Amino acid sequence: MFNPELETQILIKLGISAILGLIIGIEREMKGKPVGLKTTLVISIVSCLLTIVSIESAYMFPGSDHLNVTMDPLRLAAQIVSGIGFLGAGVILRRDNNRISGLTTAAIIWGAAGIGIAVGAGFYLEAIVGVFLLIISVEFIPYTLKQIGPKQLRQKEIALKLIIDKKEDIAKVMNKIDEEKILVKNIRIKDLEENRHSIYLRITVDQKRKTTDVYYTISNFQEIAKMEIENL
Repeated sequence: MFNPELETQILIKLGISAILGLIIGIEREMKGKPVGLKTTLVISIVSCLLTIVSIESAYMFPGSDHLNVTMDPLRLAAQIVSGIGFLGAGVILRRDNNRISGLTTAAIIWGAAGIGIAVGAGFYLEAIVGVFLLIISVEFIPYTLKQIGPKQLRQKEIALKLIIDKKEDIAKVMNKIDEEKILVKNIRIKDLEENRHSIYLRITVDQKRKTTDVYYTISNFQEIAKMEIENL
C-alpha cells in the first residue's frame, strides 16, 4: 500500500546517502585512486536502499495466523558488511617492490557502505559526523602528523634501482648514501650479465625533500652506471 510519508522518508534517506557518498568519492577522485566518485556513490546509495528494504520488509511481512515468522530488520545490512569485502579485496595491490597499496581505499569502500547503512537505518546525524571524521582521518590528520609529528612520520619512502659495474663499488655507494643522511630500510642485490650488479633500495628521506633532489644527488655518484627512482 502506497504511503506518501514513508516514501518521502525513503527518498530523503537515499538523497542524504548520495550526498555523503559524493563527499567520500570526491576525496578519492582528487587523489586519483581506483575507487572514485561513481563507486562510492553506488556503494553508499545501494547500501542505504538495501537497509531500508531490510527494515521495512521485516514489519511489512511480520507473519500470519498459520505461520509465525520472526524477521531480523537488519539481516540484509549484515550481508552488506561481509559482501563489501569482495570489492575491498579487489583494490588491494602488491607492487613489484613488495609494497602493499590500496588498504586505505579498501577501508573507504567499507566506510561508504557503513555510511549508507547508517542513513538507511535513520541515523542521519551519526552518518554525517561519521563522514566528517572519516575525511579528517584520511586527509588532515596524516598531513598534520607529517608536519609536527615524530620524525618517523615526517619521512617518505623512495624506491631506488641502481646498476653498478664493479662489485667493490657497492660498499662505496652505500657509504655515500649514508653520508647524505639517507636511511636505507631495505636492500636487495642481484648479479647481472657482464659482471654488472643491480641494487634495489628502499630509502627514507625528509618529507620536504624533493624526489628530484634525491635523484640528482645519487645519480652523480660516479660508481653508478644507471639509476631508476620511484616515490612510494
